[in-house]
Amino acid sequence: MPSRWSPADPFRRLSTDGLVIVDKPAGCTSHDVVGRCRRIFGQRKVGHGGTLDPDATGVLLVGLGRATRLLRFLAPLPKSYVAEVVLGTATSTLDDSGEVLATFDMAGVSLDDVVAAAAGFVGDIQQVPPMVSAVSIGGRRLYELAREGIEVERAARPVTIHRIEVSLASEPGVYRVEVDCSSGTYVRTLAADLGAALGGGAHLRRLRRTGVGPFTADRAVALDDLGPAHVAPPAAAVAHFAPVTADAALVEAVGYGKVLDAGWPGEGPWAVLDGAGALLAVYERAPDGRVKPAVVLAPAAT
Repeated sequence: MPSRWSPADPFRRLSTDGLVIVDKPAGCTSHDVVGRCRRIFGQRKVGHGGTLDPDATGVLLVGLGRATRLLRFLAPLPKSYVAEVVLGTATSTLDDSGEVLATFDMAGVSLDDVVAAAAGFVGDIQQVPPMVSAVSIGGRRLYELAREGIEVERAARPVTIHRIEVSLASEPGVYRVEVDCSSGTYVRTLAADLGAALGGGAHLRRLRRTGVGPFTADRAVALDDLGPAHVAPPAAAVAHFAPVTADAALVEAVGYGKVLDAGWPGEGPWAVLDGAGALLAVYERAPDGRVKPAVVLAPAAT
């Protein structure tokens, strides 16, 4: 739980443990948001649960203190986005921050055409990561190579598009899209592929992430407004896991990170909570059928 503190207190030593749902502004990187949170909460141990492009806005999950160890469970969650697809122009970055590579006459494309083409991407598809991405090839990030003018072959990766809704935007040739997709999906690549499927080209603009799993934009807080009152306890980060409330014996066993013979329902992972609802650990199924600790937050009993 968040501790009481004053950001102006230079002698503060207690760490805040928890999760904040940040509404990332455009024009800053996810790492920039982490840096701001370090200053806001007066501590070094801060991390984020999934990169957003610098020009994108919306939901960025930030872990504080011991909750940074739970971010691994947030990265695979499905994502939701809204954005605009601009038909007729292909760019080097697949969005409006890049150089124009080609233009196409797509004035004859209708809303019905775009809706029909978008439907072809719903389901399990293969997607090639853009060069301006954090994917690592040969020990180097693709965006680092792109800055040097180097383009390399990228293998297509499986992603899942759960839903695409298309509607008219305020300008001719521009369409608003709502996308629900698996983690690892590049919406900018989806926009470019959609343009190609319509016989031309396209790029993305005004990307906003509206949800990461159960964490939605209506719960997100602007960076300038962020403070201790907006920190959720570590248990909130794994509230989508099946809960297990521990008795005294289990609290002790979990504190030591013991592998257990517990007959817990389902395949896990499980959020192990104390009687007050505080998170003690996350357990997962072991190969032998028992349950083992994935992350232990509770100290061992003394």
